[in-house]
Parts: sequence; structure tokens; C-alpha cells
Amino acid sequence: MRKKITVVGAGNVGASAAAWLAEKGFFDVVLVDVIDGMPQGKALDLLQVGPVTGSDAQVIGTNDYGPTAGSDLFIVTAGIARKPGMSRDDLLKTNTGIVRAVAEQIKKTSPKAIVIVVSNPLDAMCYVMKQVTGFPREQVIGMAGVLDSARMSTFIAQELGVSVKNVHSFVLGGHGDTMVPLPRYTTVSGVPITELLPKNKIDAIVKRTANGGAEIVSLLKTGSAFYAPSAAAVQMAEAILFDKKHILPCAVWLQGEYGLKEVYCGVPAKLGSKGLQQVIELTLSSEEKAALSKSAEAVRELQEITGV
Repeated sequence: MRKKITVVGAGNVGASAAAWLAEKGFFDVVLVDVIDGMPQGKALDLLQVGPVTGSDAQVIGTNDYGPTAGSDLFIVTAGIARKPGMSRDDLLKTNTGIVRAVAEQIKKTSPKAIVIVVSNPLDAMCYVMKQVTGFPREQVIGMAGVLDSARMSTFIAQELGVSVKNVHSFVLGGHGDTMVPLPRYTTVSGVPITELLPKNKIDAIVKRTANGGAEIVSLLKTGSAFYAPSAAAVQMAEAILFDKKHILPCAVWLQGEYGLKEVYCGVPAKLGSKGLQQVIELTLSSEEKAALSKSAEAVRELQEITGV
């Protein structure tokens, strides 16, 4: 039997995630949204992609959580999207209520499921999900560093004129203005970019990476990024459900690693069948440690504001 993934939220990010999953054909997909008819219509559309791509995956849409029961994994994208001039932090109050409601349903229908949170502000929404479900940290992981690292890798590949397959970037910290790109651990075919690019070029790439989401918001004017965020979440889902033990930068609940405790923060994480299998601790410089601590403290403030 194919494993079942539920995508919560049938907006751009959720529908795109469902589309990537349906095209691959490895999992059955349930698409949930509160808007009547929207998840059903998008699910039917995706189901009809099967004969074209050769996928036998079943895709259904629903407005309630009954069909999601027993899901192996949830990708949670529910919440309002950022608008031009709106920071991720501005989303906090509204999306806390939305994610709280989703968490209550997941806890009720699929208590063994692993949850990948995509909703913004991401790190704080991971906290809400974990607190409301009561799940162990292995089951609640945030999609942040995978996207931020993909953005950084894209800009490096463009700058150097190389294949993106040769670039491996690491971006740690919170998913926002305080993220911590690590040029020392970012490589092109194993060679650190610090040996391939001058400091001014690296600084420009780091700055563009930190503003990656805002750059897309300003161009779209009526929405935010959805192709790359959804693809990043699907990469995490495959790492978990195929037990790949893939090391990816993800938002996880730290319990002393990197000197941080009881806060969600982006770090390298090994993902496998149980969800989070191991936090990989890199040796950081004093400057990098300070930046990571600053990022974590910004997340901690948001966690407290949620009131969960």
C-alpha cells in the first residue's frame, strides 16, 4: 500500500505540494481546506494528471479531517500569506489560531503522523504545532533551511556558472531576517565558496538569500513564493517516508544542541522513518554562534507571544 500524505491548505503552496506528490506517484494524497469545493476541485484536477504522468496515486479533496485519518505524514501550509510590506512576524496572531486548529485535528485523527510545518512565521508555528499536539520533537519539523539553502545555492550557481547539482549550501537559524547562512560550510563540488568567490560577492549572495522571500513578494505583488517552498517540503517528506537518512537544514526543537534549549531553530538534521533522527552539530566560529543565538532569541520571543 502507498503511504498517505495529507496536505493542509489548498492555496498556492499546498496545491503545489500536492501536485509534486501526485506527479511522483509514490504516495496517496489528501488535500484539506476550509473553502468548500476548492480542495475537491484541485484534487480532481490532479487526479486527472495520472494518465499523463503514469501515476496511480489517489488524490482526494475534503473540507474535514475524516479522510485524513491514519495519515503517515502531514504537510501544513494553512494560514494567510504574506502581502507586500508585511513581515513574517505580522502573520503571527492570525496564523497561530489557524495552526492551533489544525494541530487539534491532527492529534485527534493521526496521532502517529509526522508533521512538516510550512506555515509562517515558520519557527513559531512549529512551536504551536508541537505544543498543541503534544508530539515529541521527532514528529514536528519545520521546512525552512531547505528552502533558504536552495535559494542560496541558486544564487551561487548563477554567479559561478555551474550546475546547481554541484552546490551544497547550509543556512541555519530562524526562517526570517535573522537566518544564518554559512559560507564556510557551503561548497561547490566539495570546495568551500570562500575559496571560489571574493568576500563582497559572498556578502551580496548572503544578503539576497536573507531577503529571498521578500524579493519574490515584491515582484508578485499579490502573493508569495510557492513553487520552491512546496518542493522543499516534498523533499523532506520523501526523506522521511523513504527512510533516506538525508541530512537537511530544518527547524527542529532544540534540547541543548548548539547551546540552545526549548526553541525551534534551523540546524542540520538527519531525517528518516521516525522523522527527526539526529541533530548534526557543526563547529561554529564565535561570530556564527552569536548570530545563531540571536536568531534563536528572536524565535523565542515569537513563541512567547503565541501564548500557547
